[in-house]
Amino acid sequence: MSKISSMMDVGKRSLQNSQTALQTVSHNIANKSTEGYSRQNVSLVANNPISEGNLQIGTGARAAMVTRTNNPWIEKQIQREGASLGYAEGRADSLGRVEQVYNEQMNKGLNQYVTDFFNAFREVSNNPESSTSRTLVRESGNALAQDFKRVTEQLRNVQKDIDGQVITGIEEVNQMTKEIATLNEKIQIVENHGVHANDERDRRELLLKKLGEKLDITWGEGKDGMVSVTGGNTAVLVSGASSTELKARGDAARDRIEIFYRANDSGTLFNITDQFKGGKLGGVLNVRDKVVEDYLAGIDQMAYQLSMEVNKIHIEGYDRYGKDGILFFEGADQVEGAAANLAINSAILNDVGRIAAGNKQNAPGDNTIANMISSLQFRGIMNDGKDSFDDYYNSIVGEVGTVTQRASKTFEAQKNIMAQLTNIRESISGVSLDEETTKMIEMQKAYEASARMIRVADEMLETVLSLKRM
Repeated sequence: MSKISSMMDVGKRSLQNSQTALQTVSHNIANKSTEGYSRQNVSLVANNPISEGNLQIGTGARAAMVTRTNNPWIEKQIQREGASLGYAEGRADSLGRVEQVYNEQMNKGLNQYVTDFFNAFREVSNNPESSTSRTLVRESGNALAQDFKRVTEQLRNVQKDIDGQVITGIEEVNQMTKEIATLNEKIQIVENHGVHANDERDRRELLLKKLGEKLDITWGEGKDGMVSVTGGNTAVLVSGASSTELKARGDAARDRIEIFYRANDSGTLFNITDQFKGGKLGGVLNVRDKVVEDYLAGIDQMAYQLSMEVNKIHIEGYDRYGKDGILFFEGADQVEGAAANLAINSAILNDVGRIAAGNKQNAPGDNTIANMISSLQFRGIMNDGKDSFDDYYNSIVGEVGTVTQRASKTFEAQKNIMAQLTNIRESISGVSLDEETTKMIEMQKAYEASARMIRVADEMLETVLSLKRM
């Protein structure tokens, strides 16, 4: 009787094992398309045998644990390359916006406005007394000043757009760190009972990857299964079951959105923007705070030099009324902000007769000043006399194109690296429907065999009981 009962116990355990395996297979199939999911397997081990005299009789198998198929080294590599991908993506997207500002092929660019301005003075040199030629100088000069403003405004708009990305990005970071802290607590509770927290670990690893794509982080897992996450160099974002939020707010000193961190509830907010050199936020911050600022400084320098050189010559001449020449441009008294503030002298805007063409008083045909100003276009004025205005601006346009192209190629190359790593991960941890179907059939057959064994044991028991009734 005891042996028949043991057979039933073995069959019952076998049925339970098959059910557990089938449930795990169903879980795998349902999560085939779940991002970051790792395939799970049921580990079966032999149950403790029993001894009878000189015999040791097996008692079947039991499900020891449900584990996930996971390669920690590949996961770490994906996290590292994901941070590089985020940085490359942030730079490529933002530089694409910058490139459109200098798109000389699609729109009439600043270079053409500079050429039109100096060509207008050449027209004046051909006919100094012509009101039409002087009007052309005024209009081309005004158009040039407006295009300097246009370039500056569009570059500032790129920075404002990046400010918005920083605000959105920090909100997403705070949501992820909060969820990681919650998962830390869940994992600790589950694994304290000797059970693997497979789904929770998958989700946490996915969040760490996505967090690394947003900004540069360092993290480590303690013996208790909890991870600690540090953003930049000093910001402890996750510690155990608690998380600390980053703040994205305006900084009056720079008129930009900066990233702040508070070590505790009553502590001081620290500006840690400069600590973020990686991830998508690091990429866009690099473009906003370095690349765009450098281009703004370049345009300001060009506007300042052009204004100063034209004014220097123009005030030495005489206008159509025999009066001393006045400043042609105003507002660009210093390099910083010169492009945004550049404007034609209001007196010239109101009366083109105030434009100086010659350097002799009451000499109607004198075109000396007009010739001198028109010659500025090809003189070495920028970069300590090395470049003309055309060369200087063309070098900026060429640099923008080169930097943007390089950033795009880097982004594409990084995407390919990530695709390769993702494929490797999928080959290890991903769910294969064919493989799961095979397992399902196998477990179904095992379930049927176990049920058959219980039926046989039941028939044997019925036979024994009928013998006692006889």
